[in-house]
Amino acid sequence: MNYQYIEQLLERYWQCETTVEEEKILRTFFSQKDVPAALLPYKDLFTYEQQEREEAVLGDDFDSRMMELINEPAPVKARTIKLTERLKPLFKAAAVVAIILTLGNAVQMAFLHEAPNNTGDIAVIEQPTDGPAVAKVDSARIDTLNAITGEVPFIK
Repeated sequence: MNYQYIEQLLERYWQCETTVEEEKILRTFFSQKDVPAALLPYKDLFTYEQQEREEAVLGDDFDSRMMELINEPAPVKARTIKLTERLKPLFKAAAVVAIILTLGNAVQMAFLHEAPNNTGDIAVIEQPTDGPAVAKVDSARIDTLNAITGEVPFIK
């Protein structure tokens, strides 16, 4: 058989001068079972598209797999943290320190104001009733505390 027309189409195909209809003729020709041995090396080039179309068929479970992928939970987006939220642990730590210092000072003041008597019992703190002004009583207590602890009062 003479395949001169197919050879001419192949020459035009390599020079990129074929039309869509002529390329369709080439695909149809090479999709036959009986292709001449001289043109057999070109068969894969023109039948590749059909073979891929037949091999690349989606499976029956494709839709269910895609729906599973779509229904996955959305990724967590970054959120902004305000300055007050960022400093909350610092505020809590400062509050704990303030409470500990306050309680420590209260206990220290309670022990410093009490003096042991002769019987070994702790004496009751004396409360002034009538007498000098409150400022004088407070300064007397501070002077007594300074004398006991050995601290020098702060002078402005």
